[in-house]
Amino acid sequence: MINFRGGDRKQYNLMPHDVNEWLPENHLARFVVEIIDQLNLSSVYASYKGYGKDPYDPRLLLGLIFYGYCTGIFSSRKIEAATYDSVAFRFIAGNLHPDHDTIANFRKTHLDKIEDWFVEILMIGSQMGLVKMGNVFVDGTKIQANASKHKAMSYKRALELEKKLKAEIATLLEKAAEQDEEEVSVNIPDEIARREERLKKIQEAKATIESRRKEAYEDELKDYEKKVKKREEKASKTGQKPRGRSPQKPSETPQDKDQVNFTDKESRIMKSKNGFEQCYNAQAVANEDMVIVGQHCNNHANDKKEFLPAIDSVPEPLKEEIEVIAADCGYYSDDNIKGCPEGIKPIVPKSKAETRLELEERLNNRTTTEEEIYRKRKYKIEPIFGIIKEALGFRRFSFRGEKKVSQEWGLVCLCYNIRRLLKLKLA
Repeated sequence: MINFRGGDRKQYNLMPHDVNEWLPENHLARFVVEIIDQLNLSSVYASYKGYGKDPYDPRLLLGLIFYGYCTGIFSSRKIEAATYDSVAFRFIAGNLHPDHDTIANFRKTHLDKIEDWFVEILMIGSQMGLVKMGNVFVDGTKIQANASKHKAMSYKRALELEKKLKAEIATLLEKAAEQDEEEVSVNIPDEIARREERLKKIQEAKATIESRRKEAYEDELKDYEKKVKKREEKASKTGQKPRGRSPQKPSETPQDKDQVNFTDKESRIMKSKNGFEQCYNAQAVANEDMVIVGQHCNNHANDKKEFLPAIDSVPEPLKEEIEVIAADCGYYSDDNIKGCPEGIKPIVPKSKAETRLELEERLNNRTTTEEEIYRKRKYKIEPIFGIIKEALGFRRFSFRGEKKVSQEWGLVCLCYNIRRLLKLKLA
């Protein structure tokens, strides 16, 4: 006869009285609390006015948010629920249960401190001997904006609707002047106001598209002039017309398909692994131990402009220790190579074809060691985005607008680092 062991749900004191006994010694929740205790939160405490109900300790709320992002729980409602359901969240909250509005407001209010805390945590890791520099790697990934691509409008459509609405407003103004009050079947002033409001939004969207095109035009013109100059120099040396099509001069006029999103105007349609989506471009710099040592996020569709900002995003004390920085061909430009800080050697192939060749074929001073460093990029930084998207489930931003999105990306990278530092500590 088999004796099955069943739980007695009526038994008292299932949990130890001391919350410190609830979790294993090396649990992630303990490490989160340990890290937060070392952060400078003076500006956060100073923001409290000292009246009304006793507020929750900022370290408690920050611990819940950090542990939530560390474990793939990004919703303030789910974090609140976890303070009841999860032993780890109960440990961090000390058996208190802040409501989701409190958690959400705290995160929104203090999101601008994330960059400082990101750096502080890296410095803590460095002091622990867990953050080492030398060779670093740059890469980026597209993450969905908090907006649907179906809420976007193309430049062509904006021009069509602008023309249509202007005509409708003119017609309504004529009717208002001609008709007597008794004959009016609709409220013409309201109809005019409604169309004028819509026209205003369309014109703002149109202006945004035109502004973006102007910005892109200036960069494209520089590239065009460089290509033309290069072809002319080659023709002068060889006495023959260069092969291939002549570069096309860029246009200042937006293309018909250029568009803007009404939900999040600063997000853009970008090509991702799942096709074209409304996205932001999230960038990271990682060391050989897969710790993110620099990060930034913006709405640039490609990576050519992200190489130098990626280097700048690394905190100064750590930047001084960088020896080699490797990135794929999407980051290559003459300006990026020339602008790389002195003392840092860039390894960036010119094209995809070159990534399949030995890198020293382009430059005589390339060494086998540098080839090996470049190959490490695939398994030193690319898996980080896989962990963030698949293991943590972060595939979509919670906030809107480039500034807030950039800060949330910093929070994601910060919490990824907490997980990574604990793993390195226990290794």
